[in-house]
Amino acid sequence: MAVQNNPAWLAAAGAGAAWLAYRTYRARHRYDLHGKTVLITGGSRGLGLILARQFAAEGARIGICARDADELDRAFEDLAGRGAHVVTVPCDLTSPSRVEEMVAVVQQRLGPIDVLVNNAGIIQVGPIESMRDTDFYAAMAGNFFSALHTTLAVLPTMRRRGGRIVNITSIGGKISVPHLLPYSASKFAMVGFSEGLRAELRKDGIVVTTVCPGLMRTGSVGHADVKGQFRKEHGWFTLGDSLPVASMAAERAGRQIVRACRRGDAEIVLGWPFKLAALAHGVAPGLVSDLMGVTNYGLPGPGGIGSSTVKGRDIRHPLLPAWVTALNDRAAERNNEVRPGERASAGRAVPATS
Repeated sequence: MAVQNNPAWLAAAGAGAAWLAYRTYRARHRYDLHGKTVLITGGSRGLGLILARQFAAEGARIGICARDADELDRAFEDLAGRGAHVVTVPCDLTSPSRVEEMVAVVQQRLGPIDVLVNNAGIIQVGPIESMRDTDFYAAMAGNFFSALHTTLAVLPTMRRRGGRIVNITSIGGKISVPHLLPYSASKFAMVGFSEGLRAELRKDGIVVTTVCPGLMRTGSVGHADVKGQFRKEHGWFTLGDSLPVASMAAERAGRQIVRACRRGDAEIVLGWPFKLAALAHGVAPGLVSDLMGVTNYGLPGPGGIGSSTVKGRDIRHPLLPAWVTALNDRAAERNNEVRPGERASAGRAVPATS
């Protein structure tokens, strides 16, 4: 049979041509970030601050918001010291009116917002027996409604110009993880919102990217709200966020997020173990859920302080040596996760002189 009449050859040639056309289309529609105004929520520390640095390195003007004014001041010094054109605005993102005021300030000082990065969020760690309905309301307010409010506030202007929206969700929005149920529930909501938003806003020239990070070494474990047997709960959480194989360097994650924004990717899952996990869940969700149930046997049981809450930064880990969490501790100090005069040690903040 002649090569040109071979069905397998024709299929391969067609697939190759389609891939080349897709790559050409993507290259032509790559988004130039130079001179753009980028608003990053939760941009005062951790991944948000890393993204602010990286967008600034692309030549973008940066607006960041967070609740803590002192954190914002330190972030401003960090970014301005790198030559960034930056504006900081304290804001409680759970209040729609405060969000509208914050967006107005950023647009007045930097110009219309071209890129919105919904990064702000909270996390609670503990078994379901230690959670109350208020924990679920708080997670939805901090992880879902905060992003909804900010998105609705920027849309009127962005619709006239086009732009990008990047929603930082989580692998917890793809696979529900034991002892993180309020967090996972809110992130599932965020993934659904983000996917639907991409479909609805495409006609307006707005491209929405859903980002699902796995474990990252941002240094943020000290800001987790921990319940139940709090030392054990925070111990497993800190360990997972610290180990090199299990977790990804936040700077590397940031670079992938910025590239996805430029390309206009629909979704990216960060970290190859979590890409495999998301793929497995798509194929066999029941099996993955059952495996999560097996994992739960190794997690701490209920008890301890019950539904009371301790901040991760205040927890001592006598059995978790500093060398185990060294990568995360260095990330915390590098990314404004500890206060001046403190350093991170074994996943918590300690006086620098200790």
